Amino acid sequence: MKEIVITTEDHRMRAAVLEEGRLAEVLDDSGRESRLAGNIYKGKVSNIVTGIQAAFIDIGLEKNAFLYAGDIVNPEYVQVQNVPGSPVPSIESLLKEGQEVIVQVTREAVGNKGARVTTNLSLPGRFVVLLPGNRGYLGISRKITEETERERLNQLAQNLSIENAGLIVRTMAEGVAEKELADDIEKILEINQTLTERIKSKSGKGLIYSSSDPLSRLLRETIDEEVTRVITDDGEMAELLRTKLREVRCSVSGKIWTDFKGNLFERYHIGDEILKALKPKVPLESGGYLVIEQTEALTAIDVNSGKYTGESSLQHTLLSLNMEAASEISRQIRLRNLSGIIIVDFIDMEQNEDWNQLLEMLEKSFKQDKVKCKVVGRTRLGLVEVTRKKEGQTLAARNTEKCRECGGKGWHERRIN
Repeated sequence: MKEIVITTEDHRMRAAVLEEGRLAEVLDDSGRESRLAGNIYKGKVSNIVTGIQAAFIDIGLEKNAFLYAGDIVNPEYVQVQNVPGSPVPSIESLLKEGQEVIVQVTREAVGNKGARVTTNLSLPGRFVVLLPGNRGYLGISRKITEETERERLNQLAQNLSIENAGLIVRTMAEGVAEKELADDIEKILEINQTLTERIKSKSGKGLIYSSSDPLSRLLRETIDEEVTRVITDDGEMAELLRTKLREVRCSVSGKIWTDFKGNLFERYHIGDEILKALKPKVPLESGGYLVIEQTEALTAIDVNSGKYTGESSLQHTLLSLNMEAASEISRQIRLRNLSGIIIVDFIDMEQNEDWNQLLEMLEKSFKQDKVKCKVVGRTRLGLVEVTRKKEGQTLAARNTEKCRECGGKGWHERRIN
């Protein structure tokens, strides 16, 4: 069962995704930690650093964005002399200080680091992603694994291909008809036309296009045919969702309910669940627990047996606990919106077949995540490596701030005489 709870209290939209009654995701990008990934800006080259083959671009934010030479790949939005198939040219031959460029954020700002950007723009729709300037490119989501369906979508995409633009068919397109794909492409082309006009008319640096607001992402990324119910405390929001979902022929348009009896987030204990997800220790039903700690370089997750003793052999006990931990780890990563390198220290097991079963379970659990996530495998020390694409700020960044007393360490220094 997949439910979505939406509230518009305090003049902001917040949405929570519940799977089997448990909080799995929170969409709330209001305030200081709004989502930047996907936004398109007109910027100006602030300075060029040849030592790292990159430029820093002033796009009107607090920190300059970082543009690597290898990410300057679309001559439609920046005038460069780049021969296809040749090595990446030096940054000084591509850009000069003061030059105006059109860039798109690919990775959020983290700590003291500004956002990472590219000149290779992409415009996401519900079923496809349009790649302006990438003529002839065609890709199918890797999450669509059935070969017959991949061939069908590939043929449809070829029939609907756009001059001077590429297409990526998204996972949400699985099973949809040609008419739905065509309608989605038409809408994105209208957005692309508007973008082109804004690029020409925009004077000075600043935001040109954004589709990362919670409502757009909810319609594009979250509401699929698996949703059993959407509940909102806003009648206008309910009608807007019904209209938008009917346009894409989504059956969820008939599963939207309104509820005006008090605060929905309080009723579903979503605030309490968010508070739990801000703590490092996560209890497991068996009596074991996880400890999740973020550093600037990576996130470390430790699996502990706690009070769990099992009921049969030691081998079965360890496998059972690790399997439970794997399921909860995938939920916590998605809920906390952790990204980058994630290292998991499961309880050590002797049998290779047990490890294989555990890794298969972990990969299966990550399939529920719309953000690209990959189980890399085990290191020589027996740690499990996971990577997840960064999209938006973490749950902690959106809901906490550094303690003024300890600087975010969580520890006070003892008095030193």
